[in-house]
This record gives sequence, C-alpha cells and structure tokens, in this order.
Amino acid sequence: MEERAGRVEAQAREDSRTSSKPPSVDPPKSRAQRRAEARAKAKELMRREGERRKQGGQPGHRGAGRELRPSDQMDEIVDHYPEVCGGCGRGFAPEQQRRAVGLVAIREMWEYTEGYCCLGATVNFMGTDPCNLGVRRWWALGAVSLAVLVVGIDGTVLSVALPTLAIRLHASESDLLWFSSSYLLALAAAMLPAGWLGDRYGRKKLMLIALALFGIGSAACAASTSSAEFIASRVLLGFAGASIIVMALSALTVLFGEEERPRAVGVWSAANFLALPIGPVLGGWLLTHVWWGWVFLMNIPVVAFALIAASLLVPASRTSRRRALDWVGLLLSTAGIVEVTYGLIEAGQHGWGNPLAIASIGVGVTMLAGFFAWERRLSAKPVGEPLVDLALFESRSYTWGVILIAVAVLAMMGVLFTMPQYFQGVLGTSAMGSGIRLLPLVGGLVVGAIPADRVAQLLGAKLAVAAGFTLVAVGTALGSSIRIGSGGGSVAAWMALVGAGMGLALATASSAALSELSDEDSGIGSAVLQAVNKTGGPLGIAVLGSILSSGYLADLQLDGLPTAAAKIARQSIFGAVSIAGHLHSQTLLHSARTAFIHGMDQSLLLATGIAAAGALLALLFLPGTIKQSKTERASTPGSGIVTSR
Repeated sequence: MEERAGRVEAQAREDSRTSSKPPSVDPPKSRAQRRAEARAKAKELMRREGERRKQGGQPGHRGAGRELRPSDQMDEIVDHYPEVCGGCGRGFAPEQQRRAVGLVAIREMWEYTEGYCCLGATVNFMGTDPCNLGVRRWWALGAVSLAVLVVGIDGTVLSVALPTLAIRLHASESDLLWFSSSYLLALAAAMLPAGWLGDRYGRKKLMLIALALFGIGSAACAASTSSAEFIASRVLLGFAGASIIVMALSALTVLFGEEERPRAVGVWSAANFLALPIGPVLGGWLLTHVWWGWVFLMNIPVVAFALIAASLLVPASRTSRRRALDWVGLLLSTAGIVEVTYGLIEAGQHGWGNPLAIASIGVGVTMLAGFFAWERRLSAKPVGEPLVDLALFESRSYTWGVILIAVAVLAMMGVLFTMPQYFQGVLGTSAMGSGIRLLPLVGGLVVGAIPADRVAQLLGAKLAVAAGFTLVAVGTALGSSIRIGSGGGSVAAWMALVGAGMGLALATASSAALSELSDEDSGIGSAVLQAVNKTGGPLGIAVLGSILSSGYLADLQLDGLPTAAAKIARQSIFGAVSIAGHLHSQTLLHSARTAFIHGMDQSLLLATGIAAAGALLALLFLPGTIKQSKTERASTPGSGIVTSR
C-alpha cells in the first residue's frame, strides 16, 4: 500500500511539472455519485472475473475461504476503499481488502465504498461470526430473546386480566375489545417505520429506546384509573413492542453468519413460544394473590435486565446508506396494514357479514396495492429510494419464506384460539390452569424449533418445512376427533405433535427468509416479515373463529330459554356456561359444551387443510436449500445484484 501510495504521489508531482495549468480540485462527490461509481467498478470486476473463469482461471468471487491472487484490477478496487471503517474505526489491510473484493456481492461492496464495514460486511463475513464477537454473540442472542419474551408475555397476560380490568376500570364490553385491539393496531402500524428507523439511525439504539418505552407503558397500564388511560398506555406498548420485535429479528442477521443463523432463529422462536404459557400462568397467580397492577409491573424488572444485557452485549449497527424517507410509501403501507388488521379484528368479533369489516379490509388491500405500485415506480428511477427494496421479492427463498410463515401462523390459530376456550369453557379450568395445559404445545414448539437447523441441513429447507406442516396437519386432524370425555393425555399428545411441527416449520421458513436479507436491509426486511406474521394472527382468528362460531350456533339447543338468556348463550361458550349455572340447567350446560366441541372440531379440520396447503406450497415453491435460493437470486435477469454469499 505504501509503495502504491508513493507511486501515486510521484506521478502527481510529475504531472504538476509537465502541466501548464494548475491542477484542478474536483468538487466533493455526493453519496449517490460514490455509490454509482462503486456499482460500476464492481460490475466491471465481476465481468473480468467471469472472463477469467471462462479462460480457466481461478474463480475469485466464488472462492470462499481461499486467498486470491493479487491483480491490478483488484488493486484498483482496493484503492477506492477507505483506510478506516466509518462505523467501527477498524483499519483495512490490503490483503484483507483483496480477499473481500473477491467474495462480497455488489451490495456489500457499496458498504465498503461508503466507508462502513460493520453489520456483517467485515472481511470474514463468509464465516459464522460476521461481527467478530465470538461467544459474546450467543449472550447477545440471549438478551435479544429476553426482549422478545417480555413483549410476548404482555400480549398473552392481557386475556387473563380482562375480567379484573372490567371491574377495576369500570370498562364496558366495547372498552374491553379496545384494550386488545388498540395494542394490535399500534403494533401493526409501527412495523415498517420501526424497520426504517433502525436501519437509518441504529438498530441497537432503537431497541434500547423501545425497551425503555415498553417499561414506561407497562407502568402506565398499572397506574391507569380509567379505560381511556389504559387504552392510551396499550397504544404506547404497541409502538414500543413493534420496534423491539423488528429489531430483535434484524439483530439475528447482524450477529450470525449463514451457517449459524438457522440455529439462532430456533432459539429466537423458542423465546416467542415460551410466552404462551408464562403469561396466563404467572398472570393468573398474580391476580389471585396480589394487586392487579403487578400483572403489568412485572414487565419492568425484565425490561431493566434486558436493557442492561442489550446495552452491554448487542453490537451497534445501522445501514451505511442514509436513505431518504419514502413518505408516500410509509403512509400507504402503514394505513393499509392498519385498515386490514382492523377489518380482520372486526370480522373476528362480528362475523364476515359486518359491513365495517368488509369496508376496512377492502380499503386496506387497495392501499397496499397502491403501496407496491408506488414502490415499483420508485425502484425504476435511477435515484429512487423506495421504503422496501422490491428486489427482495425476486428471491423465492424470501418471498415464500414470508408467505409460509403467515400460513403457519394461520394454522396455529386453530389451536391457540380454540384450546384455551375448551380448557376453560368445557373443562372448567381457570386461566392459570389453561396456561398449564398449554405446556405440551409449547414444549413441542421448542423441541421442533431448536434442532430445526440440523433438520434443514439433513433434509433441505423445502422438505423440512413440508415435514413441519405435515406434523401440524396430522396433529390437528387428531384433535378434530376430540370429545367431552377425551382424556388429558391424548389431548396433550396431539398438541405436542402440532407444536413440534409448527416449531420446525416456523424456524426453517424464518431462516429461509432471513438468509436473503443483507445487513443493509435487515431492518426493513425483518419489518416486512413481522408485519405479515402479525397480520396472520387476526386473520386466523377471523377465519377459524367464524367456523367455530358457526358450528357452535348450529348445534346449540336453546329451547325454552328466555330471550335475554338465549342471546347471552349464543355469544360464547362462557355466556352459555354462566346462564346454565344461574338456571341450574345441566341440559343447557351439556348442549353448550357439545356444541362448542362440534364447532372446535370443524375449526381444527380447517386448520388441517391450511397446514396441508402449507406443505404443498413448500414443496412446490420453496427452494430446496438456502444456498440454492441465493444462486437463483444472483442469476435473476435484470436484478443488478450479484450474490455469492
């Protein structure tokens, strides 16, 4: 490097002596100009490497782990790099730069040109430790998983606390609906903005701010004295929770390389699943023994620990390209997701015939269609800065990974929505007992998610996801044969089977989607994945809930009941059980429980069909391996991106 710098300096002195005009000083180049120059240089390098391969030379950009031959072409690119990373301050050695030039894709080369090597764009990114963190990255994953766990617990504990909140806050039925709906709407609205903010200003910074806001929101929930105050606090929790969820998933792309990322996704998935029983069990115990506000205050110690762990262990990261905010795309996407989510919530509560639900879903779908049209228009412009890089959807691995995650969540709602009602309404257990009875499902989820990376290595991503969906289909089919006298062991067995299949399918599909995210787009790419994921929940409740309700009403016998009592019994199994207890009617109680099981069986059969469709879609469209999908993306005509990671 010193010899080359000396030659350049000597040549400059010679030019100044021979030139009759004083040397001109070029104006500083803009970021867009430097990025365009980097793209041109990278394309030229890849073209030369392609010619060298045709002539039998050593392939440079496929030589993972091999030292590359020094060449004049590589020296030109190395000279274009900065000497020090603008993100971490690490110096670049010429040998490392030559090796990196041969291995990175054009997008990673842009990151070098911008003077930023962090976020996995370091020279050893082909390995398993992009950020050179060693064992620390697994501790960082623990901090990220803890942050995800606290959000999950808050989401599940609310259902247990609703009866108490109705009394303490003098909440109406409409207020109770908005206690959960306001959180879901805020969560959906903040997904894509959180991804953009994390990419631009720093993912760790946003996660820490969101954790602090989550703690404040939890304290505000506990201190609420009215329904309006509680709803406002839930909105704050939704905004903060969206940022935590998106940044946690984005961190996996930054912390782990290609080989270890599937295992990390399995751990992250397990943290999500553990919240399912912890919330009802712990919340039920607290409501029974202490003041109701501790149901929300219990988040604060966990948030404090997660803040300390994340600040110490999670590395700072952000995109090297400070992209301008696409206001039109942001407004269209946010409004569209909120409208669709609200419409699905209304459909789940009032049925698919509700005019407001249909109108909201129609408006939301129209807005989302306009969003994609606008993003496509921006992407076609040379200097366009779309909110979402539509090139992501050219990858079958990312596109179908995201779709299959939504299908898995949709199928899982058949169990998560119906079984707590079965445990409490039919078996008569408490909310705490219902959480305990969900443990076989959660145990299966963890058992399926943790080894998902090894199963995917053995079978390939396509077969692993299909196998997971097959287990879900078998389990829900067995569950559809449940009766009032069914034993607890048989119920636990098929729920564990469903959990194992769901854990395998979700973890593998998530890994397939994340494998296509560069560190540059990990925030917004994770936000898209999570937005689709969180929409799948309300959709599943609306679809499977309507099937359950139809089957329940079709079999419910209300002969001889007063009109008011019959109306309450039609609303839900809990209303029917309450009326039966008030009237001391064993006939009504048996009819209500039998009718609910009939509706539940139909709902689980539909979940079986959804899982079978997921298996078929995985076999038809998901690439067999993650590397295969990357090769496809690299060879996509017109993509303008060469991918060799």
